[in-house]
Amino acid sequence: MAELDDHEFQSGDSAASSTYPVQCSALRKNGFVMIKGRPCKIVEMSTSKTGKHGHAKVHMVGIDIFTSKKAEDICPSTHNMDVPVVKRADFFLVDISDDGYLSIMTEAGDIRQDLKIPEGDLGVQLKNDFEAGKELVCTVLKACGEECVIAIKTSTTGDK
Repeated sequence: MAELDDHEFQSGDSAASSTYPVQCSALRKNGFVMIKGRPCKIVEMSTSKTGKHGHAKVHMVGIDIFTSKKAEDICPSTHNMDVPVVKRADFFLVDISDDGYLSIMTEAGDIRQDLKIPEGDLGVQLKNDFEAGKELVCTVLKACGEECVIAIKTSTTGDK
């Protein structure tokens, strides 16, 4: 099936491929979208009726996936909006440095030390659980060249 090989797409980690266009009317609540240049999770959507110029407008409210700030946008339903490529990965927490950086281990066994403890309640819980001797797994969200820990859970042996 050589003719199928002509249509394969490669994805990279360059900034150019950190988003892809999607027609506004195809976006859904709990999906992701770029609002004012920031990757956001859509928490509210409403569509107005077509006006005298023929375009229905979609009103979106999103929460920035890294800063938790609220953002809003209105877009004609036929226009395209950028959707961020969001990747999620789990890492084992190995250590926390004195300056607040996490030592996390990938599934391949590599150690990363480039992520800080998340701010707010999650960071406090992470630090307290780690100091209590719990084995923790950190869920890291990556989009548009940014990464942060968005959740933690206690590791249970035998988990995949």
